Amino acid sequence: MMKNLFLRGFAVFAFCLSSVAQAQLRVETSGVGATQIPIAIAGFADETMAPQQVTAIIKADLARSGYFKIIDTGNTMSETTSINYGEWKAHGADALVIGSVQRLADGRYDVRYRLLDTVKAANLSGFGQVAGPDRLRVAAHKIADDIYEKLIGVRGAFATRIAYVTKSGNEYRLEVADSDGEGTQVALRSNEPIISPAWSPDGTKVAYVSFEAKKPVVYVQDLTSRQRTVVANHRGSNSAPSWSPDGSRLALALSRNGFTQVYIVNADGSGLRQLTNTNGIETEPQFSADGQFIYFTSDRSGGPQIYRMSVNGGDAQRVTFSGGYNISPRVAPDGKSLAYISRREGRFQLYILDLQSGQELRISDTAKDESPSFSPNGKYVMYATEAGRRGALAVVSVDGRVKHRLTTQTGDIREPTWGPFMK
Repeated sequence: MMKNLFLRGFAVFAFCLSSVAQAQLRVETSGVGATQIPIAIAGFADETMAPQQVTAIIKADLARSGYFKIIDTGNTMSETTSINYGEWKAHGADALVIGSVQRLADGRYDVRYRLLDTVKAANLSGFGQVAGPDRLRVAAHKIADDIYEKLIGVRGAFATRIAYVTKSGNEYRLEVADSDGEGTQVALRSNEPIISPAWSPDGTKVAYVSFEAKKPVVYVQDLTSRQRTVVANHRGSNSAPSWSPDGSRLALALSRNGFTQVYIVNADGSGLRQLTNTNGIETEPQFSADGQFIYFTSDRSGGPQIYRMSVNGGDAQRVTFSGGYNISPRVAPDGKSLAYISRREGRFQLYILDLQSGQELRISDTAKDESPSFSPNGKYVMYATEAGRRGALAVVSVDGRVKHRLTTQTGDIREPTWGPFMK
């Protein structure tokens, strides 16, 4: 089920999916990083008394990253346990994780942990946090993030959220979940298509396009209050919202004057300003990491390619040159690379372009890829694809080595967007 992805950018998009049962996503991981760190994770003391097994979540996070080899200890050890470093080194572990989960009188849980370097016989990190029963998964993700950062040198992104669209019968749902697909919550239900969700930089809002008014309209929704603001409801198509890095503006694709062009608007819908002005199709705008440029898809060269221009206007420079069909630009958090979908030999696949060297790398091995979205630490890209003739979400590391797929038992999931780091 492959759509014309270029047309999808300006919302003439038929979201024709089979039904999907509302369920948590199932994760299947393949591939490993260039190097793997052997790490032993002991069962946290008294965690069996909690509704969530903290160590199981930590293990799943680290294993899914592809950069850790998990050593099963078979032990339960608290953060105060005396450690025989030589014994753990002999078991092949370069690092050891220990901790405890204690239920407090008010029903919350005190989660404590330590990360130990078995080679240097030293303490690397550790902290305590108090979490309600419904926040234990987040507490575990934060520990996995700390382990990832201390051992890999890059901030972990396990305690982040993703958003995506599902369809069940005649109902479309904008859903929000933890980065591992757990803890799903429905942000919006509609009998009409929902497309192009995009997280605000502070993680409190999502912009999206809804067809509930029988035409594409851009909304911004507060995820806590559920209050919605209409940002763009002009004549013609209103589509493809993306946020500026400071959250003050949105870039949009509008066809209000006939041709689909790129516009910039304040986050409340005021101050609309046209950026591109051609007789072609200019769509899928994305701010650069520093907010000074807009990347977008244009057919001005005869076929869809990716261009860049200043947010203040002026000439546009072509960015992609390999292949005759390149769409859906997404800028890495550090601004150094670009993810996009390229059609070559009939296959729609995910590529990464180094913006300085011009070197590109295909990082997906599927054939019907859409909607790339970087993790906030820039180490992974999530995208939509197909699995067993159904829509699925996939995640791949930026070097293409580590892959995992998030699927449901039945139906399709599409339009992923990876949220920012949680404050």
